[in-house]
Amino acid sequence: MTLRPIITAPDPRLQAMSTDVETVTDEIRKLADDMAESMYGADGIGLAAIQIGIAKRVLVIDLDQKEGKRNPVAYINPKILWASEETAVFEEGCLSVPEIWDDVERPARIKCEYLDRDGKKQQLEADGLLATCLQHEMDHLNGVLFIDHLSRLKKSMALRKLTKAKKLKETA
Repeated sequence: MTLRPIITAPDPRLQAMSTDVETVTDEIRKLADDMAESMYGADGIGLAAIQIGIAKRVLVIDLDQKEGKRNPVAYINPKILWASEETAVFEEGCLSVPEIWDDVERPARIKCEYLDRDGKKQQLEADGLLATCLQHEMDHLNGVLFIDHLSRLKKSMALRKLTKAKKLKETA
């Protein structure tokens, strides 16, 4: 597994629409493994391929990582089939939007379909943190960051903070 650098906002690559994976191959499985390693290296619980510069509809999530365990799940070509009208608010952060956290309202429950590492079609009903994480990571596949769900003022403040941090890092 290879630790890959994670792209941070306001990098325009994060706005790219990811394309479907035609066939789940060893190359796609290696990508998912590299993504998991990169996610763990950054102490995250989810990562979309676009966040490491690959515009493919692949994401990995590991909620067990918060307890020091490793149980990554790869979701290839994920699609939301159904979302509840009931909503839930979670404080979200993002490896591509470092040090910014804010409340985001999303459907409380979803049903999604995806391909697993073996290319088999799976369906999953999720609620709580898993539902939020899946929606957050699927947003990345469509070029959407969690700050895009915030008010214009909060988004603008977040982007200014990120730009300033990047400039400081470059001059250091």
